[in-house]
Amino acid sequence: MSGYQTGVLIILCFNIMAAYAVYLPLVAGQLNLGIAGFMAVGAYTAAYLTNEMGWSLAAALPTGGIAAGGLALAVAVPILRTHGIYLALATFALGQVISAVFLNLDVVGGAAGYPVATFAPPASVFMTTLAIVLFVIALSQTRFTLYLTAIKNDRLVADLLGLNVRALQVGAFTVGAGIAGIGGGLYAHHFSFIEAQHFSVGLSIYTVLYVLLGGTQTVWGPLAGAVFFSLAPELLRAGESWRYVLFAALIVAFMAVRPQGLITPSAVRGLARAIGRRVAALQVHS
Repeated sequence: MSGYQTGVLIILCFNIMAAYAVYLPLVAGQLNLGIAGFMAVGAYTAAYLTNEMGWSLAAALPTGGIAAGGLALAVAVPILRTHGIYLALATFALGQVISAVFLNLDVVGGAAGYPVATFAPPASVFMTTLAIVLFVIALSQTRFTLYLTAIKNDRLVADLLGLNVRALQVGAFTVGAGIAGIGGGLYAHHFSFIEAQHFSVGLSIYTVLYVLLGGTQTVWGPLAGAVFFSLAPELLRAGESWRYVLFAALIVAFMAVRPQGLITPSAVRGLARAIGRRVAALQVHS
């Protein structure tokens, strides 16, 4: 595999992790526009632990995730009192505050950025991404995700049925932030340098677009959306300076035709039936 191909796959992996960090709150109807802030918390925490405290990468990464999740847990109660566009604005503001704090924090380089000595090789990025994907898939098979979907569909009915709506929403918000923190820590150690400006609101918005394009109705939607957003611009390189225009036009056209996203439950069931028929046919012929 060439260096270019490896680089594209690395970017894809970071996009997948960010997409799943946004996906869990979205399942519960929470639009989190501050996900880049939680990535920054994980990145700076993990980098500081390996640089200044001598921690190993294996210990620093989950600690960065815990730090991001802990911050999310601390702010979840006041933030999740808001709903809809007000929740989006609250998380947007939170992300901006976090970025501004690191931008002015001299102990981690401030505006000049923070070099990271410990390197995370591509294999670590690939394995961590696979572990996060498998974790979210396993989580999607539990009642927790079912309850989140019920809350998104009708919060009042879910409450009347005895679900602890606030606790479930806080849980989704916290787990999503933890995933973002791990992704941020891995980013810092793979590229060996971090700066607060990278974790901007633009990163949060792009990440939300991955999930919305891929679809929020199944666990495969964020994966499909991240793959599309990561690979389509590369496939359109032949268009040179027009490739981003073509890419944007493609997104607009696709969302107009399929607003529910790339992956839907009916599409997944149809694919499963097609695979089942194919396997059955092969067994008959064998």
